[in-house]
Amino acid sequence: MRLSVDPSLVPAVPELRFEDALWSQGVELIAGLDEVGRGALAGPVAVGAVILLQGPDLQDNLTGVRDSKVMTPRQREHWSERIQRIALAWSIGYASNQEIDRFGILPATHLAARRALAALDPHPEHLLLDYLLLPDHPGPQTALVKGDARSLSIAAASVLAKTSRDALMRDLDGAFPNYGFGRHKGYATAEHFRCLDRFGPSPVHRMSFSPCVLAAPGQASQTP
Repeated sequence: MRLSVDPSLVPAVPELRFEDALWSQGVELIAGLDEVGRGALAGPVAVGAVILLQGPDLQDNLTGVRDSKVMTPRQREHWSERIQRIALAWSIGYASNQEIDRFGILPATHLAARRALAALDPHPEHLLLDYLLLPDHPGPQTALVKGDARSLSIAAASVLAKTSRDALMRDLDGAFPNYGFGRHKGYATAEHFRCLDRFGPSPVHRMSFSPCVLAAPGQASQTP
C-alpha cells in the first residue's frame, strides 16, 4: 500500500529544506532522483538525477520548477534548459522495454537509476529520492513521500527525466508512426488502445504488461 504524507507537510512549491539540512551537516553533493514512464505501455522507463549547488539564489533561479506532472510541456522545456545550466551535474538513465519485460518494472527502474548515478560526475554523497529507496546503493539515501513536490532537487530530476523521455518517444513516433507515441508518450490512453487493437504491439511495447499481451496476434484485444 502506498504511503501518504500529511498535506500540511507538502509546500506550495518544492523547497530546499531537506537539502539545507544535509548541507548544514557538511554534505555538499546531494543528488535528487526521480523516474518517469513506469506506468507506460511502451518505451523505456527513465530516471533523472540532478546535483544542485548550495547558493543564496538557488531557489529563486529555479522558481518555476515543480513536479513535472503539474507543469505544461512548454514549462517543462523552459525549466529543463535552465536546470541543465544551473546544476553542478545531471544525467538520465534508461531501462528499455525489453529490460522491463525481462526483470520487471521495479527492478528495471532501479537499473535506470543506477545508470543515471553512474553517469553523474562528481558522484553524490547522499541521494534524495521520490518514495522508493534504491537497493544495493552503497551510500546514504532518503526516500520522501511526494518527494517531487517537496524537494527542489527531486523536482528538477523529474523535469529532466520527463523532457528527455518525451523527446525519445517523439523519436519512436517517427520509427513507429502507427501508434501516436509523440502524443501520448506510450501511456494507456484511449488513442493508444485503439492503435494496439488495430496494429497489435510494436517492438517497443512492454509485452509483460497485460494490455500489450491481449493485443498481440491470437489474443483477445482490450479497449478501455
